[in-house]
Amino acid sequence: MNSATAWNRRKLLRIGVAVGTVAAMSRLSWSARAAETPLKVDIVNTASNNTFTLQELMKQQGYYEEFGLEPTTLNVADGSKLMGALLSGSSDICFLSGFGQVLPAIEKGGALKLVAGAGLLLPDAIYSKKPEIQTLKNLEGRTVGTGSPGALLHQFTTSLLRKKGVDLTKVQFVNVGSSADVFRAVVAGVVDAGPALVDVYDDQAKYGVHSLKDGDLWTGLPEYTYQGSYASTRAIAEKREALVRALAVYGKVYRFISSPQSKDAFIRARVAALKNTGESEGLSEWNWIRKYQPYALDLMLSEERVRYMQELNLEAGVQKKILPYDQVADMSLAKEAVKRLA
Repeated sequence: MNSATAWNRRKLLRIGVAVGTVAAMSRLSWSARAAETPLKVDIVNTASNNTFTLQELMKQQGYYEEFGLEPTTLNVADGSKLMGALLSGSSDICFLSGFGQVLPAIEKGGALKLVAGAGLLLPDAIYSKKPEIQTLKNLEGRTVGTGSPGALLHQFTTSLLRKKGVDLTKVQFVNVGSSADVFRAVVAGVVDAGPALVDVYDDQAKYGVHSLKDGDLWTGLPEYTYQGSYASTRAIAEKREALVRALAVYGKVYRFISSPQSKDAFIRARVAALKNTGESEGLSEWNWIRKYQPYALDLMLSEERVRYMQELNLEAGVQKKILPYDQVADMSLAKEAVKRLA
């Protein structure tokens, strides 16, 4: 090695160390500033098992304190209440929700924007206790439990059936309620089949049910986005830093639960959040997360995913036209949040 080459290598090494030191100091400086200036943020989320589990996990892991936030969280039962809280100004942002209903609200002038992706894949399967029902096509002439027409459960169930060539006019859809309500109705034989979450997937024999061969939503309908995050344009303009920090918190929890190190913490949080469930359901859900990696680790919600949801709305008649991506989405906050996670 000649002296010039050796000198260049030493110079590059010094530069690399300097850059790394500056980056580390920058992260430490930002963390110190965040700890000194906690910001308030008002969050509204769904009242689902998944949401309660992640909220408890973030609390146990101390993520809000780490990013300098004082959150207030409201959990509500349906999409209209989520949007109502944002539009009224009582809440700033929703993190874990289906967003199909947000798009027509924006079309009608609602001051909302999609700001991030969350759970991208549907964690549901179609279950039945009738041995003769093995495929989706077998549901013709049968009753299927879902939510109300246009609600998340109803929309993704009909989308999957339509995609698999099932004649929807031959299926009787019954408004049962939540996925937990649907599962209880399937087990009781009140309906012939219906969608429910993966937390019972490993315990099908225990409940006397089986998932249909082509009824796993995460593989059968991967283009359907389960959850996104959205905020009021008022909050984006007035509380941008707080929203960025909150997105970083959610991004961190998505990355954590997607890692093998999260198993015990996830199950512990789920048991703490959901008093009527045990460790087996938590393990089943955690195994599914680890295998299929459903969360948007980069917090992005692509233009293709948003367009697909708009196309479903057009088909259902709840939206009149495809809106430009920039009109309905602003991913700049998510990009800022991801930088805080580097």
